[in-house]
Amino acid sequence: MSMAATRPLGTGSRFDTLLIANRGEIACRIIRSARRLGIRCVAVYSEADANARHVRLADEAICIGPAAARESYLDSARLLDAARKTGAQAIHPGYGFLSENADFADACAAAGLIFVGPPAAAIRAMGSKSAAKTLMAAAGVPLTPGYHGDNQDAGFLNAQADAIGYPVLIKASAGGGGKGMRVVEASADFAAALASCRREAAAAFGDERVLIERYLLRPRHIEFQIFADSHGHCVHLFERDCSVQRRHQKVLEEAPAPGMTPERRRAMGEAAVAAARAVGYVGAGTIEFIAESDFASSGRFYFMEMNTRLQVEHPVTEMITGQDLVEWQLRVAAGEALPLAQEQLRIHGHAIEARIYAEDASRGFLPSTGRLLRLATPAESVNVRIDSGVEEGDEITPHYDPMIAKLIVWDGGASSEGARAGALARLRRALADWRVAGVTTNIDFLGRLVACPAFSQADLDTGLIERQRELIFTEAAAAPREALLIAAVGELLAENEAARRAARASGDPWSPWNARDGWRLNLGSARTLTFRDGERLVDVNVRYDASGTRETPAGTRSTHGTGSDAGAPASAQWQLSCQGEVSLVRAQRLAAEPGADAPAERFAVEIDGQRHVASVVAINEPGLARRIVFANGGTWPLLRHDPLHLVEAGGRGSSDGGLTAPMPGKIIALLATVGQPLERGAPLLILEAMKMEHTITAPQAGVVRQFRYAVGEQVSDGAALVDFVASEQVPALGAH
Repeated sequence: MSMAATRPLGTGSRFDTLLIANRGEIACRIIRSARRLGIRCVAVYSEADANARHVRLADEAICIGPAAARESYLDSARLLDAARKTGAQAIHPGYGFLSENADFADACAAAGLIFVGPPAAAIRAMGSKSAAKTLMAAAGVPLTPGYHGDNQDAGFLNAQADAIGYPVLIKASAGGGGKGMRVVEASADFAAALASCRREAAAAFGDERVLIERYLLRPRHIEFQIFADSHGHCVHLFERDCSVQRRHQKVLEEAPAPGMTPERRRAMGEAAVAAARAVGYVGAGTIEFIAESDFASSGRFYFMEMNTRLQVEHPVTEMITGQDLVEWQLRVAAGEALPLAQEQLRIHGHAIEARIYAEDASRGFLPSTGRLLRLATPAESVNVRIDSGVEEGDEITPHYDPMIAKLIVWDGGASSEGARAGALARLRRALADWRVAGVTTNIDFLGRLVACPAFSQADLDTGLIERQRELIFTEAAAAPREALLIAAVGELLAENEAARRAARASGDPWSPWNARDGWRLNLGSARTLTFRDGERLVDVNVRYDASGTRETPAGTRSTHGTGSDAGAPASAQWQLSCQGEVSLVRAQRLAAEPGADAPAERFAVEIDGQRHVASVVAINEPGLARRIVFANGGTWPLLRHDPLHLVEAGGRGSSDGGLTAPMPGKIIALLATVGQPLERGAPLLILEAMKMEHTITAPQAGVVRQFRYAVGEQVSDGAALVDFVASEQVPALGAH
């Protein structure tokens, strides 16, 4: 797959300097295409993003305010001022932030700037889900049964839901990205779900209005990429299947949609183009449809919403069409006609995108923050593409979306089924090639997801993750014996390297006292390395094998175990005993991966004749020595256990029974009563973080002794929120 040949914008273009009103991956993505068109790029950044990758890539960058998005990336006045100061004639909003803000589009026009997006009128028409559905009904686009009106009285909405029939979906009228959405199974649950939706919608969009729709069981989410220019042309660039979701947020996207027939593609594509024409659309947009569970046979589909911007998942469309959609955006904004007509567009092969996030799937996908101490990605090729806004050493902060990268794979294949099978195989391989340390990621979760039978067999719907929960959300397995042996090898090789450095710096590099080869005058040498894997301690007993070949400082070979060397060893050999088995282990250091703050010890290790290529990242903190083992496509976090340093493993809970904040946020509701007996899993409070609500629940039966924060107060990551006492300890408390 290759992008269409790129020619610069014509000399009559209306702009040559572009300000990118965004950050992260999409800002870097826009810079890449704009540069190919000969356009000068201006980045904007908050104080938290001063050293961000998009800032480093741009031709010029300007600070627009503090870390809080509302004071920087969402401040239209600051963005317009930055454009004026840097001489930009156009602004690309990317996605998120102000990309679908009609007032910002109007402000750009008033300032004489080109907004790389649709007209403000089109954004307004589609910005309200209820108003958009009225327009779509008039245009003849099929709609899901529901209530999309202006009456927002809670009792009235409850009655509408009762009339539609449960389950229903409450959805923020101004929403997107899965925020402000709740599925309600029964009338008795409606009021609480509505209140939660309104809070989340108000926080995310400044608008608490909602609409009610029938919730389709096992629906598919299929969207069409549309493009229109100012000359009256409008096309679609085929569909994407975005059914694999959690919390109404997309996890995997693929194109074309499995099972799509030419007839259904034509019908949905025509509906998408009709929807765009109905609002006088110009630029890139996406028409999202929801399809019945029997879509493969019936073909029934309904309009869901229109996203008046570029989508996160646009690369899968680029991979199957060979087109650069950001280039199309820039050309259309410059006044050019669409590069291709509908009949010139073709589908080639199959593409799948996986979103790599710093988040913990085992803890409800809570974002993980920290420094990327190791970020090694699969090799890019015609089949593998990586779009990222961060590099090794960068920070994942609590201020913004925790995306690390998008992994996109493509395969040609002799048939549509063969192309998807090939793309899926490439995706599995690529996921196994990631190396990330410093934050928790969803990579292992994605690996299990793409391997599950439902996804492999294209049995897709928006509830797939829940249907396959037992396969996807497995409890953390104990590290295999090979991983423990590799961790030990990493320690031994690191010690050898430290000894060689010390020997070279000493006055006598030949001294046997500088050696780390286990030589003893009369006895063989043995020692024990201990690792903590979850709650268990595992010993690896090391016996040095003196028959290993070494490199001497002079470059000659030595086959005995005495002396020191200043060069890298050709190989090292030990007898390692672990879990009752003894193995002969040989290891050889390989060329290091690119430099990082936590260097990865990358080596080839042979265990009883079986060869593995592995790396170990060592992260040493006060009282804590973490070791991340990467081998055979798996990742295993371990702790080097040293009794002298009281290394302690475990969760975030405090020793006095407190429950801690999983991330920075604001307390928005206290749900339990102090002293009231509670069952395990009972909701205690709601924490709002990253514009999403997270419920903190009781870890076991017990009572709340006190809440440490009040509603409205901000809390930091790891802050103790609740003093909680287990039931068996309650009588003892009364004795005090």
